[in-house]
Amino acid sequence: MVALRIHRGPTLRQREEITGVVFAVPALLGFILWWVGPMLASLGVAFTDWSLIRAPRWVGLANFERMQADPLFWKSLWVTAYYTVVAVPLNLVASLFLALLLNQPVRGVGFFRSAFYLPVVLPAVATSIVWLFIFNPNFGLLNAFLESLGLPGQLWIWDEELAVPSLWLMNLWFSGGGQMLIFLAALQGVPRSLLDAATVDGAGWWARLRYVTVPMISPVILFNFVTGLIGTFQIFAQGYLMTQGGPNNATLFYVLYLYRQAFQFGRMGYAAALAWVAFLILVVLSMATFRFSSGRVYYEARARE
Repeated sequence: MVALRIHRGPTLRQREEITGVVFAVPALLGFILWWVGPMLASLGVAFTDWSLIRAPRWVGLANFERMQADPLFWKSLWVTAYYTVVAVPLNLVASLFLALLLNQPVRGVGFFRSAFYLPVVLPAVATSIVWLFIFNPNFGLLNAFLESLGLPGQLWIWDEELAVPSLWLMNLWFSGGGQMLIFLAALQGVPRSLLDAATVDGAGWWARLRYVTVPMISPVILFNFVTGLIGTFQIFAQGYLMTQGGPNNATLFYVLYLYRQAFQFGRMGYAAALAWVAFLILVVLSMATFRFSSGRVYYEARARE
């Protein structure tokens, strides 16, 4: 007798895997073409002297060596670090506090959630125009509010000392809603039984927040911290649209300086080198954050044992 071999098609799992690969290919190709490709190209450009109007010329590490003697490079790095070191924790604390308030079962909470999240989806240009009016020293809303309290008005972003603090306030309004929404989702995932058990044990709101809520949402806090760090270090629109880096380079942010080198002065090689330095700084800061958080979780677990 001749044995007949029955051909069977792919299993359900294999068909799902094939379907997943087919749908992932366009996104993967887009990532390679529009992200990985330009990044590798910029790495090559960083070692050249290229002004767009002539062929690139290989200069090796000259662009990176030039940064050491560039005062505006150090100025932009300092301004960005100064802005980031306050904006990131300020946004974290304010957005978490706001999420705690909006996590309460009160009437109209959906409206307030939408209202606080709305600035996140507004275009940067429109937001900058609105805040230029708010900061205006002659008829701005902030000075009108101060004058109603009997306090003197300020120059805000036109004052060298108040320019960056003014942008802290603007960033809190502009990006705090996004972190608030993520915190709100995390808070709704905290088991109610744990909070009730802590309440029965006599824990107040602060104890519940410190020993129950914050440990439960610690991964989300880490996520918001890292994404906030990356976002604030790449600040550009406010410095470009509102202050043009002034006054006296007080808001010369790193990406704004990179933009000037590339598209105003035509120094594409130097701008690419600046971009890679920023990338390495963010990689180091992110890795240090993850390392610190992992070590802290480990020691806390050992302490509980």
